[in-house]
Order: sequence, then structure tokens, then C-alpha cells
Amino acid sequence: MRYLPLTDADRAQMLGVIGANSIDDLFVDVPAEARLSGPIEGLSNHASEMAVERHMAKLAGQNMVAGQVPFFLGAGAYRHHVPASVDHLIQRGEFLTAYTPYQPEIA
Repeated sequence: MRYLPLTDADRAQMLGVIGANSIDDLFVDVPAEARLSGPIEGLSNHASEMAVERHMAKLAGQNMVAGQVPFFLGAGAYRHHVPASVDHLIQRGEFLTAYTPYQPEIA
């Protein structure tokens, strides 16, 4: 299937189906101060996908990650050791799926 962008008529029809007058109506529940109102700081308006990915990775690198600092919020999935045998076992058919092949000689 080829990618064909939506026309204004397509957008209007979809908005009509969900009862919205404009795309902005879809974001009325998001507080104005939380909405992006201009370009992202540190990125040009026409940044490449790779540039955006690098920028977002740099921003994400500023986050504190469990395991790097004392972390007292509970019930998270933290880094832990997974034995090499687990990778092998979970790829075996009997562990991967409940599907049982039909065996006519037994039936």
C-alpha cells in the first residue's frame, strides 16, 4: 500500500466522525502550559530523524535511573541478572506457544 497523505476533506470527515471541529479540539484537555507552542529547544525546524533521536537520547540521559542512585519507589522492574539458559529456553516451541501441532497418526 502506498503512502498517500490525507486531504483536508479526509481530515474533516474523520473529525466529523468523532465530533470534533478541528485538530486543536483533540487537545483541549491538555493544559495550555503543557502544550508545545514552538520549536523544540536545541533542534532546528527541519531536523533529521537521526538528529532528533540523538537530541532525545541526550535529554533522556539526564534522567535518574534505578540502579544508578538509591531508589526508593517500589515495585519497579530493575536491572537484574538473567541466566543465559533463559534465552535458549524461551525460544523452544513448548515454552513459546501453547500451539500443539496436529498429529494424525495419534488421532
